[in-house]
Amino acid sequence: MKQPRRNHGVSNFVLWGSLLGALPVTGVSAAVPDLGTCPAIQNDAERLACFDKLAGKLAPVPTTPTPAAVAAVQAAQAAAAPAALAQSPTAAIPAPLPPVSLLSRKWELDDADKHGTFQFRPFRPTYLLPAKYSDSPNNAPFRGRLIQPSASLDPVEVKIQFSAKAKAVEGLLTPNLDLWLGYTVTSFWQAYNHGASAPFRETDYSPEAMLVYRTNYNIAGLAGRFINLGIAHESNGRSVALSRSWNRIYAQFGFERGNFALMIRPWYRIPESASQDNNPDIQDYLGRGDIEATYDHQGNTYSMLLRNNLKSKNNRGAVELSWSFPLQGRLKAYLQYFNGYGESLIDYNHNQQSLGIGFSLADWM
Repeated sequence: MKQPRRNHGVSNFVLWGSLLGALPVTGVSAAVPDLGTCPAIQNDAERLACFDKLAGKLAPVPTTPTPAAVAAVQAAQAAAAPAALAQSPTAAIPAPLPPVSLLSRKWELDDADKHGTFQFRPFRPTYLLPAKYSDSPNNAPFRGRLIQPSASLDPVEVKIQFSAKAKAVEGLLTPNLDLWLGYTVTSFWQAYNHGASAPFRETDYSPEAMLVYRTNYNIAGLAGRFINLGIAHESNGRSVALSRSWNRIYAQFGFERGNFALMIRPWYRIPESASQDNNPDIQDYLGRGDIEATYDHQGNTYSMLLRNNLKSKNNRGAVELSWSFPLQGRLKAYLQYFNGYGESLIDYNHNQQSLGIGFSLADWM
């Protein structure tokens, strides 16, 4: 069957007319007078060659967009942006980050915060106070030992504390139970007391073992995150009259809400024989438990530690307040105020106030 002959002249004319209409006016002006001769050619090949010849005379399309073209594209993009946002409002708004858990960061309670076993982690605060002033230095234990009977301790000294812990077993018996080991050492250095050869008047050592059980409950608007069952030994490593030590078992309950964390820890002192107990009344001064409260705000950490013997008569205890704020990297400025009994073991039955300033590498959290 004979196919109808297509009018190639009309189709080619439309094609090339569209092409010429899209080209810059400056490149078309010289070739437009020849445009009328091409459609009149009857032979298809010759007519196509005419159009090809005409296209060769046109100026090339500039590769650099003109300012007017750039402005047009920007206007089109600006007009399309509201429509795209209306179609997918969540695509342009990033999802909020999950809240940071202070207690999980400290005890690796959530899966995202786990670091595995035997990785050293901060425990209690680690800091250096180059200047700590006491309103009542405890001279009595050191008369005739570190200092001469007629001399006294300097009220300004250096206080250093280092504390770290490591998870020894993860998922002990149950996925929610971990075994941790901790160690804290605190030193009081009479660095400016050159008359007594600048001695370390006291260093306290405290190893601990803790079973940390993850919990999930709410009470009074606070989330209960863990229960910590631990055993702690604390001593100053001295002998005879300067020896101080005690052993405790405790249960610690951790709560949090937003940037606020609260830890409540009652303890029980493990009894010692009267012949070996150098400080039988230590619990009457250092108390029967403590409370730690921490609030973190934009890099500033505010902490409070309370101890009390829970007695209505001869009530004794202590309060320690601290504030740290960033200086550079992990280094923070650190300010500490203490009021009460037992800033150190040698001072367990001595009441004083002290104020120190220095640097911190790790806070309560």
